[in-house]
Amino acid sequence: MKGRWLKTLLGIMIGFLAIQFIPVDRENPPVETEILTSTEVRVILTRACYDCHSNETVWPWYSRLAPVSWLLAWDVHEGREELNFSTWNRYDWKKRQKIMKELWEEVKEGEMPPWFYLPLHPEARLSDSDYAVIRTWAGTSRSLSYEEQD
Repeated sequence: MKGRWLKTLLGIMIGFLAIQFIPVDRENPPVETEILTSTEVRVILTRACYDCHSNETVWPWYSRLAPVSWLLAWDVHEGREELNFSTWNRYDWKKRQKIMKELWEEVKEGEMPPWFYLPLHPEARLSDSDYAVIRTWAGTSRSLSYEEQD
């Protein structure tokens, strides 16, 4: 019985070591442009959004340990695909309007930042004043005319 337990443990340890060699893309492509906004808004976005929604991801130490690394890389890839503040210049005016509306709705409903991100990143938790700043920013940005936006 003891030998079987040791073999199982050894197998798990070898498997864990083996999966560390599976490559994971933790690349941060170059920032093409910054979203034009106030310093106050940028600080909030950087603190609460940029790890998944920009090319400025800060990859923590545990992003190098499989299988966690796989999940983190997938989350960042999906986040950048949905919204990437580092490629804001690629969105036309209509897309920007849609993004701003969806951004505020997800923040208001507590979906962003996601609950599972907050325990390891408590600085990303939004305060009441953060909500007010984002609400004002998103509302103001959506009300700008095309000429003011570009």
